[in-house]
Amino acid sequence: MALLSQDLLDQIKPALQALAKPVTLHVFSQELECQFCREARLLAEEVAAVVPDKVKVVVHNFVVDKAEVETYKIDKIPAIAVVGDQDYGIRFYGVPGGYEFTSFFQAMVMAGMGDAGLSQASRLKLGALTKPITLKVYVTLTCPYCPAAVHLAQQMAMASPLIRAEMIETAEFPHLAVRDQVMAVPKTVIEGVGAFEGALPEALYVEKVIALVNGGKT
Repeated sequence: MALLSQDLLDQIKPALQALAKPVTLHVFSQELECQFCREARLLAEEVAAVVPDKVKVVVHNFVVDKAEVETYKIDKIPAIAVVGDQDYGIRFYGVPGGYEFTSFFQAMVMAGMGDAGLSQASRLKLGALTKPITLKVYVTLTCPYCPAAVHLAQQMAMASPLIRAEMIETAEFPHLAVRDQVMAVPKTVIEGVGAFEGALPEALYVEKVIALVNGGKT
């Protein structure tokens, strides 16, 4: 049974056909697929089947394919790395279904067009970063506000080589949600630095990240 409706696939097809460069979805699973690994793989394959000349899927075994796991810095499964002509550090941990299909689709478009879509002001602020950070955005698939936060984090990752952006689906990784004290979503966590909740406008989201990295100073 298909995970995605034909109507949805028909809706996204024109945008994917218009991609300037091909996108590869690197799906990390294992031989005996984990609880949600099959869904993540099938979802990626259903999207790629719509425009096989623009989107392709490469499945990696999390246990066996050590080189790829290290290259893409994958530490849990299911995982999908969305890669354009280069790796922008965009990762989905968990099935990007429900409302999160929006951010998954947006990630493919960004990677394929090579454009983060951030304002010049935001780009200038990100230019002040001096050390690498990872934006871990905790979501649920039923949260209508979560895709906005995920998309902003991914835009920032695409705009700065010092940023990685990870969507983490709380139902699939409850132990991580407990560890990072996720009481509401979306919640953005910068490991070892701090966290904040909410789907904020671009300027405020960027300011929050920079302030946390700078120890509270913007």
